[in-house]
Amino acid sequence: MSARLLKKVLKEQEQKKQHVIEEDEQDELLNDDESVSPDSGAGSSKNPFDLLNEGDDADEDNADQYWEMDEFRLAYDRFRLQVYADETSTQKQEQPRSVKNALNSASTSNNKSKKKKQKKGKEGYLSTGKRETPLDVNLEALALDIESSSQQSGLNKQPGFENFKQSKPSVLHVDPKYLNVENELRRIFGSKVVKSFEKSNQSSSSRQVRGGRRGNHHIRKTVLISPSDHWPRWDGSLSMEFLETKDGYHYFRYTHSSSYDQAQRAFEAAQAIHDLNGVASVLMYHPYHLDSLITMADYFKFVGEHQMSADAIAKCLYAMECAWHPMFTPLQGNCQLKFSHDSNKPLFKALFTHMKNMDRRGCHRSALEVCKLLLALDSDDPMGAMFCLDYFALRAGEYAWLEQFSEDYRTDTSLWLLPSFSYSLAVCRFYLEQEESSGADTAKASSADLMNQALMLHPPVLMKLVAKVPLKDQAWTNILKNSYFHSDQIGIPSVDHLINIYVEQNYLIWRLPDLQKLLRDGASHVIQTLEHNKNDAKDWTCVRKEAFPSNKNEYGHLLVQDFSDTVQTLPPDNLQNFMVDMRDPAHLGGHVANPPAGGQAPALRDVANRNPLAVLFESLLPWVNYGGPEDGIVDENRVNEQGQGNEDL
Repeated sequence: MSARLLKKVLKEQEQKKQHVIEEDEQDELLNDDESVSPDSGAGSSKNPFDLLNEGDDADEDNADQYWEMDEFRLAYDRFRLQVYADETSTQKQEQPRSVKNALNSASTSNNKSKKKKQKKGKEGYLSTGKRETPLDVNLEALALDIESSSQQSGLNKQPGFENFKQSKPSVLHVDPKYLNVENELRRIFGSKVVKSFEKSNQSSSSRQVRGGRRGNHHIRKTVLISPSDHWPRWDGSLSMEFLETKDGYHYFRYTHSSSYDQAQRAFEAAQAIHDLNGVASVLMYHPYHLDSLITMADYFKFVGEHQMSADAIAKCLYAMECAWHPMFTPLQGNCQLKFSHDSNKPLFKALFTHMKNMDRRGCHRSALEVCKLLLALDSDDPMGAMFCLDYFALRAGEYAWLEQFSEDYRTDTSLWLLPSFSYSLAVCRFYLEQEESSGADTAKASSADLMNQALMLHPPVLMKLVAKVPLKDQAWTNILKNSYFHSDQIGIPSVDHLINIYVEQNYLIWRLPDLQKLLRDGASHVIQTLEHNKNDAKDWTCVRKEAFPSNKNEYGHLLVQDFSDTVQTLPPDNLQNFMVDMRDPAHLGGHVANPPAGGQAPALRDVANRNPLAVLFESLLPWVNYGGPEDGIVDENRVNEQGQGNEDL
């Protein structure tokens, strides 16, 4: 049944009801005339106040008739809406909002007639004992039910979405409110401190897009990052497609447009000859080209421009989130974006770099949420997010969650066998024991027992921590003289590599005196145990070999330096590997490698105490504007050219 036909039926019902009301009004007028007629013999014997009661009785009768009509019409409307909902589930019809609008217009005319009747019989309506429910509320609720049912039926009709159901909450569920770095900074330092810092850096952070790109446009709000108002408009060069549903997970993949493929070819040509200028020119025409942004972020990190590096990574995440599929819900832990697809790799690289940037800013709670997202996107963990998860959980104080994660997360190898989790779970239990005022949970192992197991399973960690932290007490020297802790290699490539990653990532935790005491007591207990029973060392050796049977380094793709908190920098002499001679113009993929002549030069007030090469390439980016002569800034290039000309004369 169409909306037009339904509107016609409702209009006929309104006309019938209006006709009944008019007849009731005529009957009331006739009754009033008869009551005041002089020929009436019984008129003198009546109490004049009885006439009021008679009017009330008539109004009660009319009100009953009105409510009967109203209830009939409501029931009729519900019936028609139900029929309409059934039809929309089998064939395409008009949107239910049109039905809602038609019914709202009909209810508006109905309200006018109600006002006329209400003037004469207000007391009669109240005496019926029925309270009127607004028709708009009922119809709106029905319309919402129809919309939800039609959307659900439309989702089931799409190929591949028959099994697309909401799964139960995952242990890797990401809380979106903790993804915002600014919110965590406010929780740590307070709103006043953050606002004063933002005001002090307002001039440098409010650079606008120059030339024809300048203008006001709507910036889409995203979850992963907070975009800046001066960023270019999202060009829609990326999209995401649904692949399949398997084992309760929904698989997706990024796809590129033809313009993005053209920019990718230009980037690869510039990368082949190490022309960073060519990479910057790609961003002038395609400001959201992912590989170019990641390359510029790496370069800015090497020259010490960490804010510019973080901005480039944020633009990557903004572009990739704008391209998300409507059914892509990665925060719930039920979607997979496999790293094996080349188009998906930039998201993992950008998220990992974004996570490390949060760590350097002290936002460990936000970094934990990004780490969970990285692990949830691909169960194969191509970026090694598993070996960062325990560190961020400890730094953020999420001790209970870390224990729960180690119990619920299913993997081929028990998490407590990994070097990182074996030591981190002992630290986690140590802090939970301090929080439990009523005593430790007897069902779980104590922190001392967990530390003993970790030292027996991975003894080289102790020697590396003593050197990295560093621990200079004489007691540590005596402990390291023992043969069990004297070596820094275990003999299994995978385990040795994971130990190096753990020490590089987590050494800061062991600078706390309480944890140093826990580690020292555990090492002393292990030495005493081995003196009484040397077979324990052989038993733990068998456990390691059974847990890591391969003689190859299965984690060789993870670089130890990627898990370090130190930022690598390059001396100016080695920066030439990133580019060709800037005086030799090159053309890549139809794009000009060098910027157009007559561009604005950086002002001295914005580039003081900064790396000149970083300023040079920053000026090539399309969203950066240092100002110009119209802003009262003198073009230093022209001044230098004039000075050089005077010297030649």
